[in-house]
Amino acid sequence: MKKGFILLAIIVITYSCSQSKYAESNKIYKKKAKEYAKLLAEYPLKDSAGLPYAVDWVGTTNLSMRRPNYVIIHHTAQNSCEQTLKTFTVAGSREVSAHYVICKDGAVHHMLNDLLRAHHAGVSKWGNTTDLNSSSIGIELDNNGFEPFAEAQMSSLVLLLDRLKKAYSIPTSNFIGHGDIAPTRKNDPNWRFPWKQLSEKGFGNWFDAAMNVVLPANFNHLQALRIVGFDTKDTNAAIIGFKRHWLQDTTKGLNTEQLKVLYQLSKTY
Repeated sequence: MKKGFILLAIIVITYSCSQSKYAESNKIYKKKAKEYAKLLAEYPLKDSAGLPYAVDWVGTTNLSMRRPNYVIIHHTAQNSCEQTLKTFTVAGSREVSAHYVICKDGAVHHMLNDLLRAHHAGVSKWGNTTDLNSSSIGIELDNNGFEPFAEAQMSSLVLLLDRLKKAYSIPTSNFIGHGDIAPTRKNDPNWRFPWKQLSEKGFGNWFDAAMNVVLPANFNHLQALRIVGFDTKDTNAAIIGFKRHWLQDTTKGLNTEQLKVLYQLSKTY
């Protein structure tokens, strides 16, 4: 009886410790969520000012939450999943966050409601979209940037991407990397990331390596990069971003075969 009581006490203490580890950051999350919920429920609406609004407020009955249209994949550039979770739960640190963090062992931490805005993309651009934070879901993979991605981690990622794609009708072409939308300052997920494997499952566009491509004489590679989505203000950065994602290459410049891949790829957008 005494041994049973001691064992139960140990279990309770262990459970309590595991629950309280992020108790403070969870409390802040709940507080902020309540504040935003209160803002949405205000009557009459008070989210903007200065216009000659009508005296009688009329609330539409046809509304829903805004939904994400992109998924941006990152590597954490840190040494452990635990370190990343700590970074994302320290108030006032660098105010960085993501919707999901996937550890090497496949554990998935859902850190933010999909319909809320995470701080993961920063200054970025893809096509004509310049505020990716407001239209995307950010997924961080525990990886220091210099190593392959774990099999268990990739399995969890594929399951998550499948759910997100179905839930929000995210287009196949809109599964991209941080290094794609911010090529001048980011390179994640690193060149080892298996984009081809994901594309075969419907997450991201790819090209046909076996196709006999004839490059048009007037082919404009900068225009093709823009069609794919890259910001070409920094040409070298855009080229490296393209090669990192689709060729697992981080060198500068484009040879004829690489131009053929870019030409092919641009036709899928």
